[in-house]
Parts: sequence; C-alpha cells; structure tokens
Amino acid sequence: MKKITITALVALGAMLGTAVALLHPPALLPQGDQSRHRLAVGPYEVIEESFAVTDPSRKTQSNGDFTGSSSRVLEGKLWRPASTESGPAPLLVYCHGFMSHHMEGTYLTNFFASHGYVVVAVSFPLTNYFAPGGPLVDDVIHQPEDVHFVIDSVLARNGKDGDSLEGRIDPQRIGVLGVSLGGLTTQLVSFHGRLRDPRIQGAVSIAGPSSMMNQKFFSAVDVPFMMIAGEADAIVPFPLNGEPIPKKDPDSVLIGLKGASHTAFAGIAAYIFRWLHNPDTVACANIEKTLKAKSNPADYLGALVSEKFGITPAKRVRLCTDIDQIPRTMRPGLQHSLTTVATFSFFESLFSQDASKRRSARRFLVRDFGAENPEVTVTAGNYGITVPAP
Repeated sequence: MKKITITALVALGAMLGTAVALLHPPALLPQGDQSRHRLAVGPYEVIEESFAVTDPSRKTQSNGDFTGSSSRVLEGKLWRPASTESGPAPLLVYCHGFMSHHMEGTYLTNFFASHGYVVVAVSFPLTNYFAPGGPLVDDVIHQPEDVHFVIDSVLARNGKDGDSLEGRIDPQRIGVLGVSLGGLTTQLVSFHGRLRDPRIQGAVSIAGPSSMMNQKFFSAVDVPFMMIAGEADAIVPFPLNGEPIPKKDPDSVLIGLKGASHTAFAGIAAYIFRWLHNPDTVACANIEKTLKAKSNPADYLGALVSEKFGITPAKRVRLCTDIDQIPRTMRPGLQHSLTTVATFSFFESLFSQDASKRRSARRFLVRDFGAENPEVTVTAGNYGITVPAP
C-alpha cells in the first residue's frame, strides 16, 4: 500500500473544499441589519413532496414534432411546514420562467415554507426547458388557467379527509409570484379581465415583461402588487418594464436592484454563474437560439393584445443588445437574498395573522429596505400611504 503524504492530503483537502464551495456557495447577506434579520430561516421544518395534476378540460397544443395532447399535465413540487401548530397557512403558487422548470425558485419556496406558508410550483407544459418539441413562448397565454387549476387542486385537497393538506390552507390568503415569463403569468392571472383568478390576494412579478400592460390593465382589480426588477437586466429591460410600473399601478411597490441581471433571479445561478461577469450573456445565447428568427418575444404574444383588457402592442426592442458593454452585475447570491427579503416582507405585510407584524413588514419594505441597502431602490406609491412616519 502506498504511503499517503501530507502534500497529497492537503491537495485532496483543497479539492474537497472546492467541491463543497461549488455545491454550497456561501450566503451573500444584505448590508442592513433589519434585512439580515428578515432573511433568517423560519422555525418550521420543511416537507417537500411531489405534486402532479392533470386538467382534462384543456388541450396542450402541438409543438414541432410533438403532436399535442388532449389534456394539460402539470407536474412539480409542493413545500409545506411539517408542523400544523400555526393553523391554516397562506398558499403561494410559484411560476417559473421561459426555458426553466418548477425547481427554479427553491431558494424562495423553501424559505416561505419554513415560515409557515404552503408553496406549490409546477413545470408548465410547453415553456419549461424539457418541453416536448422545445420551449414555446406563446404557450404562456394558457398558463394563467394552469395556475387557476393548480389552486383548484390544492384547495380540493385542503377539504379532503386524510390528505396531507387537509385543513392546512387558508383560502382567503392566496398569492402568486413568478420570474420572467412566470412574472408575466403572475400579472395575467392577477389582473387580466378575463384570465384573472379572483382568489388571488397578492402578486409579485420578478423581472416579468410588462411593457405591453397599461394603466387600464392594472386598474381592472384591486390586488396588491409588487414588481422586482434588475436595473442591469439585458433581457427584460428595466426602463421599459420595471421603471414605468408606479405610473401604471399607483398602488404598487417597485423594487429596483442596481446591477442585478435577469438570469441571476433563477436559483441555479448561485451555483453555476456566480463567477460570471454577467449571467445574461449565457441566457441571451440560449434565448436567441430558441427563438431563432423572432428575437423579440413580443412577436409571440400578439394573442394577448386587447384594448379592452389594457394590453397594447409591445415596443419592438431587440433582446440582449450591447451585452458586452454592461458592467459586472450583482452576485447571484446577493440578488437572491435581496429578492427573498423583498418578497417575504411583501407577503407578510398582507398575510401575517398578527396585525403588528403586517404593519412592521410594510414599514420595513417601504421605509427601511432601500435605506439600509445601497443596491435597492423602493418606489412605494400609494402602498406606502398608511406607513407610520419615522
């Protein structure tokens, strides 16, 4: 047997350390003390279970060599607290982005479940990365009804004897959140005059395309809304999508993240893109390849245009222009931390059963979050009117 030298052990240790660092990137915490406090994992053990439902009433369209299906199959995961001591929980539906899947936002789904929420995410039939025939942007118009069906299915289990969700959901506290195309889905299922689900009581769009929506769209229903957007987003540009939100929806909250990219909102970015100058360079290449000749997603969303519902033709802007000139973007880990703090504070301001905690979460989000984190800008509009003065 060969003798193992100290040098070999040190080398092996270094290799193992590198592997651990790759698999478990260090947490990048916000600067502010209150933000760090709100980022703490909750008191509940989290149970993750498979979730699969099929809507037989709606078809899945054909796509490339995929001939279509007579139903919509929605498979994913559900996260819930192991304990029932807090009583019926709020329900959140997470919507993934284009060319992604239901595990995209686990840094959010696990976090919320640890604080007593039930969270469900499914892979949408034709916009997920593994879609038959390849990811198809224009199937997004069917996703609001997918969300509606998921909510139906979860609430049915909530009333079913012996189910793991029996009595676990408060149907008066339902929210939806999503990233990118999932953010667009969030907006549609929350506000669209025909596609909206009236059970939704709070919505967060993270880097969701919104340039097509006008004030009429957002005023159709009074749903608390927050947009989180990266100011260095090369795919869903901030000036066209995030920045106009306060004028379109005066009751909303806009969180701008300075130096944040589009791609880094996905959970996997903290593992594989943490050293990149700008993660959007990778996503841009994949999107352009997938969309081929139609490099503007708006070309695929014409079916949504409706003066009646406040959706106008999108301004034609080519994606990923001047990508090489964009400065180094925010580290994905920090982007995740700030996004988690913002989304948790927003939903707690709506859904916490403790009135003082609701007021505290709202006050923090509107007044303190941006003040203690230089990467964050907050425009609260009428959402901040009831916040007590310092």
